[in-house]
Amino acid sequence: MTIKSITVTLIAPMSDHAANRGEKLLGNASSIKRRPDGRVYISGQMQRHALFSAVERLNDDDPNGTYVANGDGPSTKIEIDLRSDLGGYLDTNKGEYSGRRTAPLTATPAVAITRSDIGRDLLVRLKQNADAESEQKQALATNEFSQRDDMVMSFHLDIGAVGVRKRYSYEKEQHIETQYDNFIKDDEHRRRVKLFLEATRSITDYANQARQATSGEPQKVLIVLDTKMSRKAARYFAPETSPEVQANIRAELTAREAQYFLGDDTQKPDEAKGHYSVDMAYEKATDALMAGTLYRPASMISKMPA
Repeated sequence: MTIKSITVTLIAPMSDHAANRGEKLLGNASSIKRRPDGRVYISGQMQRHALFSAVERLNDDDPNGTYVANGDGPSTKIEIDLRSDLGGYLDTNKGEYSGRRTAPLTATPAVAITRSDIGRDLLVRLKQNADAESEQKQALATNEFSQRDDMVMSFHLDIGAVGVRKRYSYEKEQHIETQYDNFIKDDEHRRRVKLFLEATRSITDYANQARQATSGEPQKVLIVLDTKMSRKAARYFAPETSPEVQANIRAELTAREAQYFLGDDTQKPDEAKGHYSVDMAYEKATDALMAGTLYRPASMISKMPA
């Protein structure tokens, strides 16, 4: 089996959280982001930030000469900078097409399954020094939080684009050839794909983490090692997806010989019946990933040092 893409879609419960702040209301009142239907959400940008923070922590254990650049200053060195490789970049200083890279790693916003109950927390700062010349002023502020949500989120990786840069050749303004420049060896390619998979179960870096221990670690998960470029499985846990649609998604995956692993921590695991916990699903998927063939474009030209 040749694996061309990975989709991970999951449900993570969050309580008393403000995982992603929105615009301030009424001056200094911080509001939580929510959709017109009343469900709170975490933006795709925040999801990618939290995922790359998890990648960085995991990569620090065995960096293999690589690092994860800060989000405000990614390089264009995809051979060593994992954010540039997996997350893409836009270098406007180059002034040419080669200054842009489309991200192999993509994320959906995280959205609550049901309408959210929003509360407000009153914050008070008292003036300690009654001296009229004291610079510290008294202040009142409110922060919104959501009481409890089951957040649905999805992540996807285009495996063939990892460590590879597309190059186009033109003659007389006509595109005549596409080539792929390869910047990493096969073992590093597999390591980066495994890092992505492990990071999707290790997300903790949301807003206000200095004070709030919000976690995006999954309670339910569907991991798809796919034989084609597809993100359809990302709909699996959406609230509008019926059991019939879920069954058809599983049947479609089986028909094209994709491997999928369902994990659910709310049920007693029974491996004989194929009922996995989240941890078991990840372990099974990791084993299949390491045993499978990872897709790489056929017309690659190595750019690695000799």
